[in-house]
Amino acid sequence: MKLIRRQTNRNSSAYATTLHIALVGALPLLAFILVRLEFAWVAIVLIFLGKWRMFAVKMRHWPANFRTNAVDIFTGIAFVIFMIVSDTQALQLLFAGLYALWLLVIKPQSTAIWIGIQAMIAQSLALMALYVYWSEASTLSLMFMTWVISYLCARHFLSAFDEAMSKVTAYSWAFFAASIGWLSGHWLIFYGPIAQPAILLGVLGYGLASIYFLEHTGKLSKNVRRQFIAIMAAVVLFLIIFSDWSDKTV
Repeated sequence: MKLIRRQTNRNSSAYATTLHIALVGALPLLAFILVRLEFAWVAIVLIFLGKWRMFAVKMRHWPANFRTNAVDIFTGIAFVIFMIVSDTQALQLLFAGLYALWLLVIKPQSTAIWIGIQAMIAQSLALMALYVYWSEASTLSLMFMTWVISYLCARHFLSAFDEAMSKVTAYSWAFFAASIGWLSGHWLIFYGPIAQPAILLGVLGYGLASIYFLEHTGKLSKNVRRQFIAIMAAVVLFLIIFSDWSDKTV
């Protein structure tokens, strides 16, 4: 009798897992179809509906739940925006496929290195989507949204470590990112579809996150630290020196 019960439980668990994967994998396809039908706002609503459990608790827990789910929400909205601005159906399908990869492969990971990767991917994609879709927004709006994205992604990254100064560190990074957002309101330069602030914050974010991770795990040497700093400085100097700053001031 116990053997039958265990087998039934295993079958139920396997069925539930398969159903969950199917439902999660269907979201990118639904988003693609809705964008093609010009109902992109419905796709964004579905992303939030998929997070209904954030609000299935007392209201005082909502901010913490939103902070926990922010990187997934940012990534989903970013992929929908990329589908909206794409010129061809093939590109839209590509972004839908990448969104499925995020949901089924990257997002479920829970090790420290994967949490860091999730945070960096979410920040990069969200900033790219923000500046490509909302480039005509006011300087204050760009600065605020850059701050929100950078702060929540930094908190997600630091959640993988026993960091006593996680809030201060996240606020510091968000303040720096918001400063870049403020400057972008005056000199917003694009390299193809990617805005300069998204590149700067992406390079600096990946570099600093890598240094932090290696330092935390005891694998950071002086030579490696110098290499990361040199690469970050070289990219920043390249962007400053070789960018066309003429007629960019608002």
